[in-house]
Amino acid sequence: MNFIQPSIDPVIFSLSFVEIRWYSLSYIFGLILGLILIKKLNKNKGNLIKVHKLDNFFIWAVLGVILGGRTGYVLFYQTEIFLNNPTYIFEIWNGGMSFHGGLLGVIISIYLFSKFNNIKFLYLSDLVSVVAPIGLFLGRIANFINTELIGRPTEFYISVIYPSVDNIPRHPSQLYEAFFEGLVLFIILFFYFNKKNSLSKFGYTSGLFLSLYALFRFFIEFVREPDVHIGLFYNFFSMGQILSIPIFIFGILIMQNVKQKKN
Repeated sequence: MNFIQPSIDPVIFSLSFVEIRWYSLSYIFGLILGLILIKKLNKNKGNLIKVHKLDNFFIWAVLGVILGGRTGYVLFYQTEIFLNNPTYIFEIWNGGMSFHGGLLGVIISIYLFSKFNNIKFLYLSDLVSVVAPIGLFLGRIANFINTELIGRPTEFYISVIYPSVDNIPRHPSQLYEAFFEGLVLFIILFFYFNKKNSLSKFGYTSGLFLSLYALFRFFIEFVREPDVHIGLFYNFFSMGQILSIPIFIFGILIMQNVKQKKN
C-alpha cells in the first residue's frame, strides 16, 4: 500500500521578510508544552524546584537547543564548510539543526543552571528527559512535511511516495522516528518517572532516555537515506548512528551508577 505524501507548504505564512515555518513552530510548541508538563511533573513530586526557577530555566533550555543544535550540525555534518569558513557556524539563517548537538547544548544548560541555582542536576535532567520526546515527535512531523530525512526505497507493504523527490516507494523514516523516539519513548519515560520510587533514583530517567533514544535512532537509520554529502562510514554506518553509540553507552552507565548507589 503506497501512500502519497500530502503537499503541504513548509511555510505556513509570511509577513514581509518574516516566514513562519512548520519546523520553527515544532521547536516553539515543543519547548512550551515541555515547560507546562515539567511544571506538572515537578508539582506531583512535591515542587522540589520552585516554579519561578523553572520559568527562568526555559530561556536556558531555548539557548541550549538552538546554540547546541546549530553548532552540532555544522561540526558533525558540515565540517569542511566550517574549516574553510569558521564564521559559518553563526549563520543560523542558513538552517541546519542536529539533535545530538542540541542534546549536548541542553545538558550544558541544565548543568550550569543547576549550579547557579542550587538545584539537583539529575532531578532537573530527569524532568527534561521526560518531556524531550514531545519536541522530537513534533520535529520529525515537521521533517515529514518539509520532505527532509526521507527513507530509503523499499518494497515493504506500507510505504510513502514523495512526489517532489521521485515516484519510488520509500520508508517514511520521519514517521518511524516520530513514533518510536517521540510517542513510545514518551510513554515509557512518563510512566517510569511517575513511579513512587523514582525519587530515590535521580538520574535513572535520564539514562533511560539516552539509551532508548540512541537505540531507536540507531536502528531507524538503517531505513533512512544517508546524507548525500557525507554518505556512509565503511559503507554501513551513518553519522547519526556513530553519534548515537556513545550516547547509548553513556545512558547505560548512568543507569548502572544509579542502581549501584541505591544498593
